[in-house]
Amino acid sequence: MHVVVRERHGLDEAGAAEDLGQAPADLVVLSFSDSDLGAFAAGWRSARDHLPTVRLANLRRLAHPLSVDLYLEKTLSGAKAVLIRLLGGVDYWRYGLDEVQALAARTGLAVAVIPGDGYDDPRLDQASNLPISTLRRLKHLTDQGGAANARAALAQLALAAGLSAPLIRGAGDVPRLGFYRPEAGPVCPLGHAIFTASDRPRAVVVFYRSFLTAADTHPVDQLITALESAGFDAIGLFVPSLKDADTAPWVARWLSRLVPDVIINATAFSARGDGADASPLDAAEAPVLQVALAGSTRAAWAGAERGLAPADLAMHVVLPEIDGRLFSGVVSFKEPEPVDPDLGFAR
Repeated sequence: MHVVVRERHGLDEAGAAEDLGQAPADLVVLSFSDSDLGAFAAGWRSARDHLPTVRLANLRRLAHPLSVDLYLEKTLSGAKAVLIRLLGGVDYWRYGLDEVQALAARTGLAVAVIPGDGYDDPRLDQASNLPISTLRRLKHLTDQGGAANARAALAQLALAAGLSAPLIRGAGDVPRLGFYRPEAGPVCPLGHAIFTASDRPRAVVVFYRSFLTAADTHPVDQLITALESAGFDAIGLFVPSLKDADTAPWVARWLSRLVPDVIINATAFSARGDGADASPLDAAEAPVLQVALAGSTRAAWAGAERGLAPADLAMHVVLPEIDGRLFSGVVSFKEPEPVDPDLGFAR
């Protein structure tokens, strides 16, 4: 018996090994985002009679190499196609990608690896074995978000794997970026004032558009409500990514107009695009308070010596500090719903 010592270490080796125990299915969707997975669950349920079988899993549960090995053996080895949506690039799940590529070489598994931050990523294209046109279509649908687009992405993935599926059109119902109020949803800034005229200080809460498409805005709603109760005029501002080439100028322009007294940022990573010297949030010349929406349960966070898990620390603390943001704490946690036996998944 030989013990193989792996010398590659990174974020993907944190945490304890876990066996997800999912039975095989035709299609598998993996993502770090519960918002993604919730949309895919709703999309599949709405067309279950016309789509192949599906399994969904959060990549956080596949952080340990042994977890990856078990998942490939028990679930992915029986699949026809897998869609992997990565936040942070190749290095956030390097071991998993290497093993999925090896499995695909042996079995013919169709592999689509797409970015979750709105940017094209050549390294993720290279980790895939589907045509670039298919990858861009899948990226577009998942960037748009929502159940209808997830349903269309599942149909596209099935067809790419040679399975029978209807051609389903996506539906981009939610604007790419804009303002948000808990009681009204997305708010168009044109033609009316975002803030009412008052002497109250102004606060802007910045968050990902994916929260809207997954109907997962509860933490944002609570932040805005709490700010207003504390005497602020508060509004949400949603974006696909602060580094997006079209988004950054729009955000900077509106923050310059609104002149908020404080910005609460709930997006992750650094907001500086390639070659940029500043974040679009700097345009307001106001304090930017970074908050973390933890991927762990509250109990796990409270019981951990470092609080946040390594990936959360990197995304919500270390990289935002590059932009000069002030970390102000964790504002939400995750708890699993009951497992859906048809998807092997608990949102």
